[in-house]
Amino acid sequence: MQAPAQSSYDVVIVGGAMYGSSIAWWLTEQAGFDGRVLVLERDPTYEFTSTSHTNSCIRQQFSAAINIKISQFAADFVKNFRAYMGGDERVPDVVLQSYGYMYMAGDAGFAETLKEAQAIQAANGAGTRHMSVDQIATEYPFYNLNDIVAANHNPIDEGYFDGNTLFDWWKRSARERGVEYIHNEVVAMTRDGHRVESVTLASGEVVSCGTVVNCSGPRAVLTSRMAGIDIPVEPRKRYTFIFQAEDPLDRDLPLTIDPSGVHMRTDGTYYLAGCPPDEDHAVDYDDFVQDHSIWEEKVWPTLAHRVPAFERIKLINSWAGHYAFNTLDQNAIVGPHDEVENFIFANGFSGHGFQQSPAIGRGVAEWIATGAYQSLDLTPFGYDRIRDGRKFIEKAVI
Repeated sequence: MQAPAQSSYDVVIVGGAMYGSSIAWWLTEQAGFDGRVLVLERDPTYEFTSTSHTNSCIRQQFSAAINIKISQFAADFVKNFRAYMGGDERVPDVVLQSYGYMYMAGDAGFAETLKEAQAIQAANGAGTRHMSVDQIATEYPFYNLNDIVAANHNPIDEGYFDGNTLFDWWKRSARERGVEYIHNEVVAMTRDGHRVESVTLASGEVVSCGTVVNCSGPRAVLTSRMAGIDIPVEPRKRYTFIFQAEDPLDRDLPLTIDPSGVHMRTDGTYYLAGCPPDEDHAVDYDDFVQDHSIWEEKVWPTLAHRVPAFERIKLINSWAGHYAFNTLDQNAIVGPHDEVENFIFANGFSGHGFQQSPAIGRGVAEWIATGAYQSLDLTPFGYDRIRDGRKFIEKAVI
C-alpha cells in the first residue's frame, strides 16, 4: 500500500480503472478546475477489474436517445483520439472496426421491437437498418436464418475498438498533469450530515475530501455503504471465448446477437463469443471460476447452428469477468446523491461501461467542476430514480 502525498484533496476517486481514469483525465480538461485529485486503486495490476475483461464493443443500437448520443460521442472520441488528447504525437491512433451489431429477432414480437428501435436510432442520426431475412442472406450468406424473422444492423461507427488504449492513455496523461494515483483502498468514510468529510485508507491515513467519486465497478455498493448509501449494483459473471475456425468466413462477422443470448463477432484472425450463464445471479467479488460446460453445451452448439461454418472450430482462450450489474434497470447510475451532496456515482453500467466511458467521464468531470452537465444532459441516470424505484427504460439491453 502507498500513502498519499497530501492529507486533503479536492476530489478523491475510489477506483482507478476505466471510469476512475476517464473522470480523472476529463477533470484536467475542465477550464478553471485546478483542484488536487487522488485516485485510489486496490489492484494496481488491474488483473481482476472489469476493464481487463472487457470485449471493447460499441453500439448505437439503443432505444433511449441519451444512450445513442453517448455512443455517438464515444465513436467520435475513438476515431479522433489523438486530437482529443491534445495532439500528443505519442498517442496512437485507435481504429474503430465498424462491422456493426447484427441484432437478430426470432419472433414477430421482437422484430417489431427492433423496428421501433430503428426508427428512434435513425431519428437520432444512427445508421441502423431494419433488415428482412432476404436482405440479411444477401449481405451475409453464411448465416442459417431458418428461425430468424428480421434483424437490425448498423455498419456505421458500431463494432469494436481497443478500449485499453484509451484507458492506458487517460491514466498516463492524468498522472502527467498532476493527478495522484496510489495503490490503496478506502475502508471507511466519515460523514457529517450531507457530506462525506474524509475517507480512511487501508494503510491507516485519514484523507479529507471535497468530493468523493465512486468508480468501484462491481464493488460499487461496498463503497457506497461506507457513506450510508445503498445501490442495486452487484457482480454478475459473464463468459468470453476466443476461437479459431477451420473454415474462416470470407468477410467480417458482425457482432451478432443471437436470440439465444449468445453473441459472436470477428476478433482479428480469430472470433469471439460470449454469453451470460443460464442462472444469472450475483457472485462473490473474487469468483472468476469458469464453468466449462457453458462452452460445450450452450455456446458451441449455438455458433454451429447460426453459422454452419463454425461446426469445425477450436477454442483458443476463455475467461470469466464481472458486469457491474444494476438490478433495477441495467443502466448506469451517474451523478450526485440526493442527500450526500458530495458523493458522486459512476456505477452500474451493466456491460455498457467501455463504450460509455468517454461521455460519462466527461459529464461527471463537468458536474464536479461546474455543478452541472455541460455537454450531454445525464440527469436520466441520476440517483433519484434509484431512490424512487423508477426504472430507466432501455429496451436494447444485452
